[in-house]
Amino acid sequence: MPRQFTVSPDGRRVLFVRTGAGDDPVGRLWQYEDGRERLLIDPARLVGTGSEDVPEEERLRRERARDLSTGVVGYAADTEARVVAFALSGALWAVRTDGGAPFPVPAAGPVVDPRPSPDGRYVAYVSGRGLHVARLDGTGGRQLARPEGPDVSYGLAEHVAAESMGRSRGYWWAPDSRRLLVARVDTSPVARRHLSDPANPDRPPRVIRYPAAGTANAEVTAHVLTVDGDRTEVVWDRAAYEYLAAAGWDAHGPYLAVQSRDQRVLRTLAVDPATGATTVLHERTDAAWVELVPGTPARTAAEALVVPEDEGGTRYLAVAGRRVTPEGLQLREVLAVAGERVLFTAGEEPEETHVWRYEPGAGCHRLSRDPGVWTGTARGGTTVLAGRTPHGPEVRVVRDDAPDRSPAGTIASLADEPLVTPRPLHLALGERELRALLFFPSWHRPGTGKLPVLLAPYGGPGLQLAVRARGWTDCVAQWFAEQGFAVLVADGRGTPGRGPDWEKAVHGDQLGPALEDQVDAVRAAAARFGDLDLSRVAIRGWSFGGFLAAAAVLHRPDVFHAAVAGAPPTDQRLYDTHWKERFLGHPGEHPENYARSSLAGHGHLLRRPLMLVHGLADDNVAVAHTLRFSAELLAAGRPHTVLPLPGATHLPADTAVTANLLRAERDFLRNALPAPKDGPTGP
Repeated sequence: MPRQFTVSPDGRRVLFVRTGAGDDPVGRLWQYEDGRERLLIDPARLVGTGSEDVPEEERLRRERARDLSTGVVGYAADTEARVVAFALSGALWAVRTDGGAPFPVPAAGPVVDPRPSPDGRYVAYVSGRGLHVARLDGTGGRQLARPEGPDVSYGLAEHVAAESMGRSRGYWWAPDSRRLLVARVDTSPVARRHLSDPANPDRPPRVIRYPAAGTANAEVTAHVLTVDGDRTEVVWDRAAYEYLAAAGWDAHGPYLAVQSRDQRVLRTLAVDPATGATTVLHERTDAAWVELVPGTPARTAAEALVVPEDEGGTRYLAVAGRRVTPEGLQLREVLAVAGERVLFTAGEEPEETHVWRYEPGAGCHRLSRDPGVWTGTARGGTTVLAGRTPHGPEVRVVRDDAPDRSPAGTIASLADEPLVTPRPLHLALGERELRALLFFPSWHRPGTGKLPVLLAPYGGPGLQLAVRARGWTDCVAQWFAEQGFAVLVADGRGTPGRGPDWEKAVHGDQLGPALEDQVDAVRAAAARFGDLDLSRVAIRGWSFGGFLAAAAVLHRPDVFHAAVAGAPPTDQRLYDTHWKERFLGHPGEHPENYARSSLAGHGHLLRRPLMLVHGLADDNVAVAHTLRFSAELLAAGRPHTVLPLPGATHLPADTAVTANLLRAERDFLRNALPAPKDGPTGP
């Protein structure tokens, strides 16, 4: 699928990354112009790509992105989209989009996150945890910031920023190409975790810094650096606002968004680059937590501040202190700001997300038309609309001056068609109208026999599954349906897309409302479809969905008869500070929230078959969650199954392992569920 779009200032060219085919994992950089695509970077053609001595930060980034791509995983361009920089096997490369072959740029060592200056003269990058800058021809290289110790880095995002805040960057160029805003991270206060590889006991454990809930975070500061080596520290009340949630540098200067530890206050600060002094531009507060909306804060050309505002059931877009979106339209993300125009995603109905544009005097206008989950970007009178639709991925290039905004062209997706075609029924279930998908076997005819029910939720913050867009989870759900299940996927309270009240209904209790909604969903579905057998109900899930699956058989064995829980966070105190304290508060102040929202301490309740699956190299939800919970179950005399995945991180990347894991789950659930009263109904 095409991704990572950049539009040139004149709107004529679009840069994007795409692999060669569904079974080809190598990312390549392309340019779309005048209806034609041109290959800019093919890693297979680049020889001598540099040392494989890849730094830890880059290695982890590759592991997380392995399911998407190798090769060109990411890139950055100058303002004119004429110069592109990228890292390949730790080496620094660049290419000019107006012609010519990619060329290596001499660097101080293995590089992470290279970014050209806005004028294309320089390229900055991180190497050895320090920030470097060089001319594009490799001359004049210098280290702008040298780490003062082994726990210090410049230009990299700390763990909670990358994993929980959505901030993956650690430095930002000024428009004048002479200065940069740079984050300095000191992880010395953060607790160490040792991740060993039991399948290879000869290898030493990997040490990572992980700030578990209630423990110390990294110390993050910000600095203005010049390409000549001058340095000014940015000053704000870090004791009160220890999280650097967002940052940037636009035509009006550098800015920060800083958040309090309890996440109830978020301040937008303007930075004086000469002195480092800051001025409060805006403050958001919330009794539960202030939600971080991607792409905000931002400023228009007239310096109007672009931020979200929450009130009751709606998350609004506000520009210059005025709400510009109507009640019920839920803001999801700000995609781009060009002049006074603001491009953003929002949804009127939680199953769909669309691209909208706001412009003073014209109001808000929806740009994406067809059902789906859409995103995009815009510049120079061209909008790229990228959607996941019920029929697959689509990318459309639209000119503002085109009649009826008809697409000027399309960028092809080379993704394979799934071997199983999802056939979901879209439902709104129960009093809360829970959005859900129900998958029946293609061979099943209504009234011909009862089917066991398999719930397959995620059910937590940050992810919706019940949407009008074909994706991996839909294909897996239909595959399980073809094995003889009626598969139900429901989004309950705490999931995004239905406004702040819906999201914050889980404040202080991430388990009770989420589990209650799954119970309500399966009962409401069975009331509408007589072929669902409530005497045979199973549940499977991964990550938060795995936690929900295990909780279901612990707390509601009257409803759920078997479960498969993948990578479940069984003890909420082991998860990171920013993510977990957002919902449950500080464990030292609200231990009861962690007790009620954890599986730990409730293992003695297990009465149903449970399979726990976990990657032994998981650095997000550590395998300690499953191992400790398994030990608790064993001590309580509760039989269960544990399936370890050697070498696997939070999401297994090996396709053979993934395929056989699905078969293992299927066989476990078939054997664990009670036999049908009327005999088998499957093929």
